[in-house]
Amino acid sequence: MSEPIRVLAVDDEVDYLKSLKRVLSRRGFEVVTTSDGRSALAILERSQFDCVLLDLKMPGIDGLATLTELRRHDRDTPVLLLTGRGEIPSVLSALKGGSDGFLAKPCSVEELVSAIEDVRERKRLSRAYESNGKPR
Repeated sequence: MSEPIRVLAVDDEVDYLKSLKRVLSRRGFEVVTTSDGRSALAILERSQFDCVLLDLKMPGIDGLATLTELRRHDRDTPVLLLTGRGEIPSVLSALKGGSDGFLAKPCSVEELVSAIEDVRERKRLSRAYESNGKPR
C-alpha cells in the first residue's frame, strides 16, 4: 500500500479548513491545517508535503506573498491556490510566481482530489526523470 498523500491546507476561514480536513481525511489523505501564511512557512521548514493548498486572500501575509517566500526555499513542493474571488490578475501572478494551478472556491471534492493527485503525480514523474540522469 502506498503512503498517504500529505497536504498542507492554508486558509483563514477556519470552518472551511475543518471541512477540508474532514473531507480529504476520509479520502485517505494526511492533512495538516493552518490559518495564515507565516505559520504555513514555519510548518514547511519542518515538514515535507506532497501538496500545499494555499488560499489567495488572507490577512497579513497573503497567498501570493506566502508563495513567493516558499519558492525562495523550495521549488519542488506543488502549490495549488484556492480563490473564492476569481481575481484573474492575482491568479495570473500566482501562476507566474510558481503556483502549480488554482481552484475556485468552492470546488467539488472530486475536482480537489483530482488536482492534488495530478500535481503529486507530476512531481513523482519529474523526480523519476531526474533520477535517470536526464536534465529537467
